[in-house]
Amino acid sequence: MLTEEEIADTRATLTELHVEHHDLDQVIDHLLLNPPPDDLLIRRLKKRKLLLKDRITLLEGMLEPDVHA
Repeated sequence: MLTEEEIADTRATLTELHVEHHDLDQVIDHLLLNPPPDDLLIRRLKKRKLLLKDRITLLEGMLEPDVHA
């Protein structure tokens, strides 16, 4: 069980991760629409975006009550 402080910290982290994920999405879209795209850069940004999404999912799972408890 998370303490109130841990919950607040996790929510703040989630907010930051959501913002970064959204920003990366916009950068990737911009790079794809404005040639010449740097394929390696786009792949790295997409990988970072996926890592962020995984971390967001993990943290959101920590905040939700365990339905099996």
